Amino acid sequence: MKKQLQVPHLLLFSMVLASEIGSTLEYPVVISTWPFLEAVRAAWRAVDSGFSAVDAVVEGCSACEKLRCDGTVGPGGSPDENGETTIDAMVMNGVTMEVGAVAAMRYVPEGIKAAKLVLEYTKHTMLVGDQASAFAISMGLPGPINLSSVESTEKWMKWKENYCQPNFWKNVTPGDNCGPYHPNGPSIGRCLMANELQPNEFGSVNVGLHSHDTISMAVIDQVGRIAVGTSTNGATFKIPGRVGDGPIAGSSAYADSEVGACGATGDGDIMMRFLPCYQVVESMRLGMEPKLAAKDAISRIARKYPGFIGALFAVNKSGIHAGASHGWTFQYSVRNPGMKDVEVFTVHP
Repeated sequence: MKKQLQVPHLLLFSMVLASEIGSTLEYPVVISTWPFLEAVRAAWRAVDSGFSAVDAVVEGCSACEKLRCDGTVGPGGSPDENGETTIDAMVMNGVTMEVGAVAAMRYVPEGIKAAKLVLEYTKHTMLVGDQASAFAISMGLPGPINLSSVESTEKWMKWKENYCQPNFWKNVTPGDNCGPYHPNGPSIGRCLMANELQPNEFGSVNVGLHSHDTISMAVIDQVGRIAVGTSTNGATFKIPGRVGDGPIAGSSAYADSEVGACGATGDGDIMMRFLPCYQVVESMRLGMEPKLAAKDAISRIARKYPGFIGALFAVNKSGIHAGASHGWTFQYSVRNPGMKDVEVFTVHP
């Protein structure tokens, strides 16, 4: 069913004016990290039939959750140290700047819809853990449901057999091969060493194409409103309770309808320390083209963490898009009115 759009007079005037002066505005537009073609198609069908940017983002990310894209989105993938799958998701409305997010959510498979419920029916930005699950179920989403799958359980068992390696601990000694873990020694105050001023040499050793990933999607709808959304089941074998960059506005995604949007993927534990998507949008606000804004945001992280793995896409309010990556070859998917189907763009580090 098509939704009836209530188009503000100012937006209608802007659209007519743009047409009269021969503008090259290219929307609606759907952009997503990675070749998640069916997710982009689902979002495109929604926005092309008149859905708002927010609703189209939810349609696209929801499709990826159901398809379990790469085993890293939706239920059934990325077990934590206890073998359990949990969900992080976020939706941001670039007109109102409202955000709805859930993190470390258990027992509820539809992360993006839960995030939208937070946006629509609460004055909060994020709910977490079992309370997020209870909220989502109380608002009508299915659950409680075991989010593990045969594949995720087998992956976890093989990891246990490999002495729980690799993992995300540091500076600890395990009680046995798989913990419990204890600090190597007491934290002692000391003077700052000169070498601590150098770039961090630790890379994204536990992050790869299939160990951790996110769908990050941006949509510009028929009247130029912009929204973004993300969904992920986080880093494989993460420490229980870990929240990545997926539900953090400004990190995994950010949108401002006056400027544009950004979506990111990669080592969220590092990337979220820099809010790269907020940086991209603010750079574009100051006049930087999407390509330069994306490269600048990635380079800021690489200067501090030369070994990190990550990437992002940038799109301005006119639909011009670009990507940047570090440590891996990145692909993102686009559909706009000039394309017959989704097209995949490749970005080399």
